[in-house]
Amino acid sequence: MARKIQLIINESEVTAGTRGASLGPGAVKVAAWKKESDFFSQFTNQYSIKNNEELLNKPPLYPFAKRIEGLTEVFEQLDTIVKSTYEKGDFPLIIAGDHGSAGGTIAAIKNSHPGKRLGVVWIDAHGDLHTPYTTPSGNMHGMPLATALATDNLDAQINEPKEDVKGLWDNLKNFGGISPKIQPEDLVFIAVRDTEEPEDLLMDKLGIRNITVEEVRKSGVDHVVDEVLEKLKDCDLIYVSFDVDSMDPKIVSHGTGTPVDNGLTPEEAEGIMTGLIKSDKLCCLEFVEINPCLDEKKNKMAEVAFDLLERLVPVIKK
Repeated sequence: MARKIQLIINESEVTAGTRGASLGPGAVKVAAWKKESDFFSQFTNQYSIKNNEELLNKPPLYPFAKRIEGLTEVFEQLDTIVKSTYEKGDFPLIIAGDHGSAGGTIAAIKNSHPGKRLGVVWIDAHGDLHTPYTTPSGNMHGMPLATALATDNLDAQINEPKEDVKGLWDNLKNFGGISPKIQPEDLVFIAVRDTEEPEDLLMDKLGIRNITVEEVRKSGVDHVVDEVLEKLKDCDLIYVSFDVDSMDPKIVSHGTGTPVDNGLTPEEAEGIMTGLIKSDKLCCLEFVEINPCLDEKKNKMAEVAFDLLERLVPVIKK
């Protein structure tokens, strides 16, 4: 039976450090219109996440967890929408703004399947393992996996957050009453190449596997897919989070908040995601961090992302 896909648009960018990611989902639609594609017409019901943009009109309250109160609202909205999607038997396809909300996606998946073991494939230039205790910037799009792993990483602590921030942070880690949401051995990085010392220490401590771009080139996409699925063989469900900064900005564009050189090609990204989608364990696919405000090639990043979506959705349906 073909999968029915529920499209979820999440325009929140409250946890990003550079403005413009909230325009990413719209930029993908513009890319579709430019091609005169009927892609979006197949999604008769489209859910949207409130942007919380009013929080961007004033300075953040908490320097080590900027706009964490807005992220809490995003978690709550995702929980409602993703649960509803699974209750209907549909597959959630998410096009989001910044990556901070992905912690909410993971929480929603786990809360919807409390007895299932969840694997996460994180295709990204960054580890996103910071916490309010370790962050050098306070930007919470660098923290989603720490919420899912329910870690403070106090071994690498450099900050002393206020008590109210600690409470808000603990609420995110424990969201839905399940903590942690994932185990370190059920997390796989692909193309991560820009991390900071606290993240490196945590990756080493937890033994998190990172398949580098060099390994992708050396062993090939099929081998990478086989390795990921073998590593996650004991998981019941697999969520794939695709940050467009996993791709090489010199090949695509700099239309993302934190571009990093020496990334994947679009073809490599497509091959990896196609292989993972073919697993019957795939339960959600999410695209994040398209920022047309930073695109020196007039929406090129969104166009590449749309081309990928256009080719991947038929595979999801099958």
